Amino acid sequence: IGGEHVSVTVMVPPGASPETYEPRPAQLQALSQADAYLAIGVDFEYAWMSRIAAANPQMRVIDTSQGITRQPLHGHDHSGGASEAHPDPHIWLSPRLVRLQATTIAGALAELDPAHRSVYESNLAQWLAEIDGLDGDLRGALAGSVSQAFMTYHPSWGYFADEYGLEQLAIEVGGQEPSAQELAGLITEARARGVRVVLVEPELSTRSAETIARELGVEVRTISPLAEDWAGNLRTLAKILAES
Repeated sequence: IGGEHVSVTVMVPPGASPETYEPRPAQLQALSQADAYLAIGVDFEYAWMSRIAAANPQMRVIDTSQGITRQPLHGHDHSGGASEAHPDPHIWLSPRLVRLQATTIAGALAELDPAHRSVYESNLAQWLAEIDGLDGDLRGALAGSVSQAFMTYHPSWGYFADEYGLEQLAIEVGGQEPSAQELAGLITEARARGVRVVLVEPELSTRSAETIARELGVEVRTISPLAEDWAGNLRTLAKILAES
């Protein structure tokens, strides 16, 4: 959206988890040069936002999830209470919600830099058209899926599942590995729902997922919700689910 008029610095580097990441002092210092911080509501922001904002009182903090109804993490609650202290932040895995995020970002950039408003609006229109094309591709790829349920170690894909009529079954919520009894229950539920694939993330543990997949006789597939190639990653996910 910003094109050549915007310089973007990413707070959470590749391979790190936005749930547990702690910004380095140099990153907090670099914020003193920023005009805006685009927030999304991942866990590290809840812990660090006061310090992020204090690093540059003139910096505008933009909530890119504004106007989006955030949901609880779609997963098993091993504690019997609320599944997570904070709502599910993974809104970027739903193309429909990314359209809303993109519109919010373009509006904020136009306010910060009104001289280039027309550029931001033009880039936004092109990006929204690309998102629509992606959405069509995903719906086409998933149209013939026999099983609507899939299992994932961490419940990252809830918004994606909601968007395309799928059901996500999560193994872990809030960093908790399931007990032996819970693992047995998960296997029973996965069989009942016709799960044919178990997804894992390269940033997280795979032990429980591999145990469940072995019992079910299905594949474990690795895919990261944080992949830089956003559109290509979602197409890969749809292909994995369709093939399963």
